[in-house]
Amino acid sequence: MSSEFKHIPVLFNETIESLNIKPDGIYVDGTAGGGGHSEAILKHLTTGKLISIDQDPDAIKACTERLGKYPGSILLKGNFSQMTELVHSAGFDHVDGVLMDIGVSSHQLDTPERGFSYHTEAPLDMRMSQSGTSAKDLVNELSWQELADIISRYGEDKSAVRIAKGIVKAREEKPIETTTELADIIRESVPAAVRRAEGHPARRTFQALRIAVNGELDVLQDGLEAAFELLNPEGRLAVITFHSLEDRIVKRKMASWCQGCTCPPDFPVCVCGKTPRGKLIYKKGLAPSEEELEFNPRARSSRLRVIEKL
Repeated sequence: MSSEFKHIPVLFNETIESLNIKPDGIYVDGTAGGGGHSEAILKHLTTGKLISIDQDPDAIKACTERLGKYPGSILLKGNFSQMTELVHSAGFDHVDGVLMDIGVSSHQLDTPERGFSYHTEAPLDMRMSQSGTSAKDLVNELSWQELADIISRYGEDKSAVRIAKGIVKAREEKPIETTTELADIIRESVPAAVRRAEGHPARRTFQALRIAVNGELDVLQDGLEAAFELLNPEGRLAVITFHSLEDRIVKRKMASWCQGCTCPPDFPVCVCGKTPRGKLIYKKGLAPSEEELEFNPRARSSRLRVIEKL
């Protein structure tokens, strides 16, 4: 396996600029990955500190090599949903900015044996932390109803029931072990019209299984809450998402922090006393430029949302 952890960060300059980095500030990169964003933040710091967090042992190894020369770098293994404990363990109560780049890194997608991609033959794994329940466990152990629920909810796939029943039928012959086996079963389970219309029919199921294996939407909710609570006033939280489910969670969460009075409109004066806790830096979030998409087509569905704590 290649020891070099490659990840092409999307919306790179926009993200670093939007954090409004102070040279003596305390920052968190909740998804260190290959260390690209972390290194850019560290270059802006003089006496400040950056806590880089990742659950993937490969990422920690890559970042140890890449960020070791920066005196402000603190590298911690863990999930960003544990951000509060991790920041406290580093000796800080509050921070001036948090970056969360959600989703799978280019390295995880491009390392076949990690089992994230349906393009290459590999063990069916998909665990970002490389521990716990794998995608292979889910497809071989869950009922068709449970599988259909995962594929429908996290993959937003209209063929979820057909695919789930196809998986259960196939595993009666033998356990499903590899990514390509699963991709072939999915292709055979959907109507020809679907195969023609939407690119590879396995894309949504693989996304759904990855989200389920890693509990991604639950940890995202927890991570957002932790990040916002850790921020100092005027501190910023920047989040990059890669599909509509994640983006919806981030958008709603940020909107809730920006909401003021929730009294009924016919009340003459406010009795709830609620005031906005944050303000959006970009009303609708930022999408990648055409130039970036030419260089990195994977960035197509990404969006950057940034909120400043009041």
